Amino acid sequence: MPKNIIAASTSTIYGGTYLEYLLPELKTLFHNVTEIIFIPYARPGGITHDDYTTIAQKAFSKINISVRGLHTYKDATEALKVAQGIFTGGGNTFVLVNQLYKLDVMHTLRDVILNGTPYLGTSAGSNLCGLTMQTTNDMPIAYPPSFKTLGVLPFNVNPHYLDPDTDSTHMGETRETRIKEYHIYNTVPVLGMREGSWIRVKDKEITLQGDHTARVFKQDKEPYEIDSLSTIKL
Repeated sequence: MPKNIIAASTSTIYGGTYLEYLLPELKTLFHNVTEIIFIPYARPGGITHDDYTTIAQKAFSKINISVRGLHTYKDATEALKVAQGIFTGGGNTFVLVNQLYKLDVMHTLRDVILNGTPYLGTSAGSNLCGLTMQTTNDMPIAYPPSFKTLGVLPFNVNPHYLDPDTDSTHMGETRETRIKEYHIYNTVPVLGMREGSWIRVKDKEITLQGDHTARVFKQDKEPYEIDSLSTIKL
């Protein structure tokens, strides 16, 4: 079966509620799905797995889909193999990746996505889709055994991408500077996704969706913009 993925920059945009702006897309992504598995391990702000799952359930109830946290299953591997759909929420990517390796489900998750299980990722859950997690914005508060992630996208993602503020007096690194630093040592292209944007994958077709352009970074190349609805070929 073809890949069926949404990888979004964020779960919540200014003025909206959790996943609200994505609900029309999620009806299509999870067509004929009655229950999804939620992967709560990124734990934004240190929230518990149960409380995080409750937040996801509240959002999905609006489109008549129930949610069960992966942490409630005795066998996470088998649960993922039979899941109708999967959602990985945002938070800290290091904590998320560490837990997926600890449970030994990274390869299983990749396999079921490649076999067509519909997948939604937001923020850290979108970082997970890239070849590695090395372009996350998060602090390394946990120590995963590898930076390698799912590789269901042929590039890396930088969610919550921020453009330099020309009016700011802050002299620290911009997001663009940090990605350029990454490319001193790595060749994998990076897509900087602004808030309210998402990547839509249908089989081999990868497109940018949402109201904003995205910024593309490649080693030894000048960054450039791609428009919404463009096919992403990096």
